[in-house]
Amino acid sequence: MLGEPGKSHFQIDLRRHLRGEGVDDALVHLICEIAEASKYVINAVRTGDLGVAGTSNLYGEEQLALDVLSDRIIRKRLIHSGVVCNIASEEMEEIFQVRSNLKGPYSVAYDPLDGSSLVDVNLAVGTIVSIYAGCDLLQPGRRQVAAMYILYGPRVSLVYSVGKGVHEFTMNHLMEFNLTRENIIMQPSGSIYSPGGLRNKYSEGDEKFIRYLEAKGAKLRYSGGFVPDINQILLKGKGLFMYPALNGSPNGKLRVLFELNPMAYLIENAGGAASNGRIPILDIVPEGLDQRAPVYIGCTEDVERAVEYQQEN
Repeated sequence: MLGEPGKSHFQIDLRRHLRGEGVDDALVHLICEIAEASKYVINAVRTGDLGVAGTSNLYGEEQLALDVLSDRIIRKRLIHSGVVCNIASEEMEEIFQVRSNLKGPYSVAYDPLDGSSLVDVNLAVGTIVSIYAGCDLLQPGRRQVAAMYILYGPRVSLVYSVGKGVHEFTMNHLMEFNLTRENIIMQPSGSIYSPGGLRNKYSEGDEKFIRYLEAKGAKLRYSGGFVPDINQILLKGKGLFMYPALNGSPNGKLRVLFELNPMAYLIENAGGAASNGRIPILDIVPEGLDQRAPVYIGCTEDVERAVEYQQEN
C-alpha cells in the first residue's frame, strides 16, 4: 500500500532511512552527496541562465547553459565523494575516470537536468541517477545497486530504491530531505497514460495499443518531461509512459544508460514493469553510452498488453 505522509515520516531524513535499510556506508555517503548536489541544481534552475552554452553533447544536441552547470555541480560532488571510480553523464562524450578513486566501489551514470528545455516555460524538470557496483557502467540495468531521481517542481522531491522498495522524500524549508512516502506500490492496471513521440509515426501495434487504452477510459497525461511523467505514474500507482519506436526512429528517443535503466529499476521495485516491446529494459546489455531503446513502463498489465500488440504486428 502507498505510504501516506505522516508526522512521524517527516522526522526521518534520507541518511537515517538509508542506514535503517542496512545500506553500505559508502553507498549512503554517495546517495547523500547526490542529494546535496541537488540543492545547488535547484538554485541554478530557479536563478540560472536560460540561454544556450554554445556547445553540443555527444548526441549532437545543443546544450543549454543550465545543462552544463547542472552537470558540473553533480560531477564535482561525485569526484570528491571518494567512493566513485567512473562517471558517465548525458552531457559528456565519454566515461570520466576519477583517477583519485581508481578503486572506488561505485560507478554512476546520470542525466543532470532531464527536460531542461522546459525550464523557460516553468515546467517541472529533474535529475536521474543510476549507480553500479565496481567500475563497469556498460552492464544490464538489473545489476544496478541503486537508482534515484530528483524532481524540481512546486516541491523538490527525491525518489530512490536500493532494491528494497521505493521511497519518496521531500525537501523542507531547511533544504533537508525527509521521508514522505515509504514502500510505494504500483497497481496492476492504470488509468492514465503518457505517450511520447508523434502519433502519426506510430506502428500499427502502437496505434492499436493507444486505442485499447482509450477504450478502457485511460486519460492522457503528458508533460514532455520524463521525470515528472514517471513521478506521476509512480506516485499515483496507476499509469503507463511510452516512447515507442517511430517511423524513422526505430530506437525511440530515450537513452538506456541515463534514463531508461534507472527509471525501470524504480518502477520494477515498486511492482511495475518496463519493456522495449520485446524484452525487459533491465535485461538490455548496453553497447555504448549513446544507446537508445523504445520503452513501455508502468503498470504490469498495461506493459504486457503493449508487448502483446508489438508481437502481433
